[in-house]
Amino acid sequence: MRRLIQEAYPGIEETIKWGLPAFEHAGIVAMMAAFKRHAAFGFRNEALIRRKLGRDAARVFPKDVALGMGGRRYLTRAELPPDTAILRAVKIAVALNDAGARPVRERKRKPPAKAPPYLLAALKRNAKSRRTYLALTPAQQREYIEWLTEAKQEATRARRLATTIKWLAAGKRRNWQYQNC
Repeated sequence: MRRLIQEAYPGIEETIKWGLPAFEHAGIVAMMAAFKRHAAFGFRNEALIRRKLGRDAARVFPKDVALGMGGRRYLTRAELPPDTAILRAVKIAVALNDAGARPVRERKRKPPAKAPPYLLAALKRNAKSRRTYLALTPAQQREYIEWLTEAKQEATRARRLATTIKWLAAGKRRNWQYQNC
C-alpha cells in the first residue's frame, strides 16, 4: 500500500497520526494500521472518493470487507483492491484535499421514537405538559421516551412518568439541569 500511494503521488508526506501511519497532502489523504491477524486501510474522504470513482468504487470499497480501526480490514494481499483502482483513488483523494474538500459524514437518522401508551395518556390529561412535549424536537422527545421505557420496575416507571409530566408542565427538557452551562 505504501508503495502504491507513493507511486500515485510521489510528493505525499508520510507521518504518524494517533499512533498509525498516515499519508498527508494538504491534509490527511489515507491511513493504515497493522495488527496481528489483519491490516486496515482507509481514506479520509471515502464518501467523496466513492462518488468520483463511479464503477470502481465497489472495487476500492467492497461492502463485504469488515470495517476496523483505521479503515477496511484486509486479511491477505489477495483481498486488497486492484492496484489500478487504488492508484486512481489516491489521485482523487489528493485532488480533493487540494480543492479543500471536507470529509462528508454519512449519518443515519433515527426514526422518531414511539411514545408508550402510558405517556400519551398522561399527556392527554395535562394540556400544559402536552404543549411542551409537542414543541420538543424529536431528539428531545426520544430522551424522555427512552428514560421512561428503560425503567425495569413498574414503580420506577411510575415515578419517572410523574417527574416527566411535572418537568414538561414547567416547560423543561429532559436534561434541563445542564442547559446553559
